[in-house]
Amino acid sequence: MYSRSGSSGSIQNIHQTPSSSNHNSEDEDDSGDNKASALSFKERRREAHTQAEQKRRDAIKKGYDSLQELVPTCQQTDASGYKPSKAAVLQKSIDYIQYLLQQRRRQEDERNALRKDVVALRIMQANYEQIVKAQHSVPGHNEQRLSDQDKFQVFQGIMDKLFESFESVPTNNFAEFSAGVFNWLEEYCKPQSLRTLVHGVLREQNYTP
Repeated sequence: MYSRSGSSGSIQNIHQTPSSSNHNSEDEDDSGDNKASALSFKERRREAHTQAEQKRRDAIKKGYDSLQELVPTCQQTDASGYKPSKAAVLQKSIDYIQYLLQQRRRQEDERNALRKDVVALRIMQANYEQIVKAQHSVPGHNEQRLSDQDKFQVFQGIMDKLFESFESVPTNNFAEFSAGVFNWLEEYCKPQSLRTLVHGVLREQNYTP
C-alpha cells in the first residue's frame, strides 16, 4: 500500500507539473507584452514630441524668412557676406516699422494741412463769386474788358492777400482752428472788407476800381 500510495503521489505530481509550467509561461508572456506596450507608448510619445518641436522650429524659420523678404534692410548682407542673425532681423524689423509709423504720421500731417488749404480756398472762392455778382448788379457799372492773364493776376493778388491774413488762424487743434476760421471770416471776409481788399489789389496793378 505504501508503495502504491507513493506511486500515486508521484503520478499526481507528474500530472501537475506541466500545468504549473504552462501557467508560469503565460505570466511571463503577459509581462513581456506589458513591457513592450509601455515601451511602444513612450516611443510614440517621444516621436510625437519630436515632430511637434520640428514643426515649431520650421514655423519660426519661416517667420524669419518672411521678415527678411519684407524688410528691405534685412535683405542686405554684412561685410563678411553672411545673412543677418535672428536678433539682427528682429532689430531691423523694429527699426523699419518705426520708420513706417513716422512716415505715416508725416503724411497725415500733410493731408490735414492740405484739407485746411482746401477749406480756405473754397471760402475764398465763394466770397469772390459774391463780389463779382455784387459788382455786376451795380447800376451804371461799366465793366472793363480784361484779358484772361489780367484777370488771373487780379485773382492771384486777391488770393495772396487772403492767404496772408489766413495765416493768423491758429491750427493747434480742431477747436481752435474752427473758432479762428469764424473770426477770420468776420474780420476779413465781410463785403466791405473784401471790397476794400479788391480795390487795393486793383490799384496795385494799376487798374481803376
